[in-house]
Amino acid sequence: MKPGKIIGFAILAGFLGIFAWSFTREPKRPATQRLKKVDAEIAKIESHSRDRLDADLVRQLAAEHLGDRRFRFGVVMEAASGKKVLPLRPGNPVHDQVCDALRKALDHASEVLSQPDSPVRGLRRINEASRYFENLLLETLDAQPELSVGIPPTTEGRHQRSGYPDLRIEHLPSHTVFYLDPKLVEQGSWSSTLRTFYFEPTGGTLKITEDAVHLLAGIPHDGQDGSWTFGKAKIIDLSTITLRLKPEFQASNADLYSED
Repeated sequence: MKPGKIIGFAILAGFLGIFAWSFTREPKRPATQRLKKVDAEIAKIESHSRDRLDADLVRQLAAEHLGDRRFRFGVVMEAASGKKVLPLRPGNPVHDQVCDALRKALDHASEVLSQPDSPVRGLRRINEASRYFENLLLETLDAQPELSVGIPPTTEGRHQRSGYPDLRIEHLPSHTVFYLDPKLVEQGSWSSTLRTFYFEPTGGTLKITEDAVHLLAGIPHDGQDGSWTFGKAKIIDLSTITLRLKPEFQASNADLYSED
């Protein structure tokens, strides 16, 4: 093609581009006081609409009396995760084997962490000792040839320590999965009505990804701050319990004291 024609096509393409841009670009609106007032009124209406929806939701939640209701553990977990909660079955060889190994591991952990040179001595809060129990239980149980123990992955495939449950135990020959949540309990407070177990469905960070037996190990301590000793644990089949829902509105320090 001759140079003159090439230049002509280029000029034509440029004009066409400018023409198309002028029709497709978002037109500028003059920032007049009237338009600003209209925008402010629209924002006000939208805000009021959101407030009405929020108020309707609050009234709906209040009408459900959620704080007075009880929900079966298995129903809550399956609704949140789509995975079934399997009941613990005494007499089932696999269940009996895992529970026997768990009892021995709990006894061992309580003995080790009650010693004068225990790493939990000197901790500020008893809750900080939970991680030591988790680590020792993981190590002891994972040493069993037919068991594999680890931190359960989230639905996104990440391994995180926070959130329920703390440990995943698999009986390798049968591929039966057990979730374990060790809890430290002060001796004499077994019948306390204070909240000691909680579960929050959290989407991608949810750690329930398999049908499993759900167990809680209640590990008693003597309440001697900084020099705790631990007793014989109780193993609880969580499929047998019911949960309460605590509806509450909350704010953090950042919400309360923000300067913005």
